[in-house]
Amino acid sequence: MAFFSSSILSLVSPFFLFMFGIASAQLSSNFYSSSCPTALSIIQGAVSTAVSKEIRMGASLLRLHFHDCFGCDASVLLDDTTSFKGEKTAGPNANSLRGYEVIDTIKSQLESQCPGVVSCADILAVAARDSVVKLGGTTWTVQLGRRDATTASFNDAQSNLPSPFSDLSGLISAFSKKGFTAPEMVTLSGGHTIGQVKCSIIRTRIYNETNIDSNFAASIKKNCPSIGGDTNLSPLDQTAGVFDNTYFKDLVNKKGLMHSDQQLFNGGSTDSQVNTYSQNSAKFFSDFGSVMIKMGNLSPLTGSKGEIRTNCRKTN
Repeated sequence: MAFFSSSILSLVSPFFLFMFGIASAQLSSNFYSSSCPTALSIIQGAVSTAVSKEIRMGASLLRLHFHDCFGCDASVLLDDTTSFKGEKTAGPNANSLRGYEVIDTIKSQLESQCPGVVSCADILAVAARDSVVKLGGTTWTVQLGRRDATTASFNDAQSNLPSPFSDLSGLISAFSKKGFTAPEMVTLSGGHTIGQVKCSIIRTRIYNETNIDSNFAASIKKNCPSIGGDTNLSPLDQTAGVFDNTYFKDLVNKKGLMHSDQQLFNGGSTDSQVNTYSQNSAKFFSDFGSVMIKMGNLSPLTGSKGEIRTNCRKTN
């Protein structure tokens, strides 16, 4: 599950999912070193192939992990059953989340090599990291050993999702409730350096708001008319196929695409951090890796909890 309503974002948005507690209990970076030593290379190879085929997929896979990390338990991948209504059809996810087929491919390869060993939740976590790296971004050590949920919650997916129309105070408050500081919120927002957003979400900003570069707004309007074209996509920053610090440079230049993005640089308490990241990509990369590790440790299922699914779309 993620922070921003995903019906608004076409792929990434990266960043907005959190749980109430952080538990890295039985996670470790070498969890599969004996039970499935080729696991990480299999995931990396499949992600590389998928992103090479379609650059947009890198953002989609990052976003899948974000949306899963209400507990980082792969609940977002479960199809509806007679006993529960899952997360896929919830408003924030329906016709928005994508990349399920890539996860299916990875799982199939892993099951052939190491049956019943690697969880779908860990696949999501590693695929997110490998996607960022494939698009030129930073790397980080993914802690492993998550297990998969045996149920999913439509209602949970419907709630806990701040709006892309949120002001800075709302963003800070919402992230704080999930255990993140304001600086960490800014860092995670940098995931918007890749991906795209629907016209329906940015229309009010580009047509009505004043804290936006006029030439930039005019260029976006060409693909986002005042009426119609709701599903037309625009890149979240000007190098949306590359994971870099352009997102923050754009904010400094009043070229944030969503209202909530530009709130990070709008005369408020986070302006200085955005300035720093806009000038220092190494600092952003380092911080992003650290906060992604924290996010990936949000209340995972470990030990005997949950299961290791054979098929990521359904329980065993």
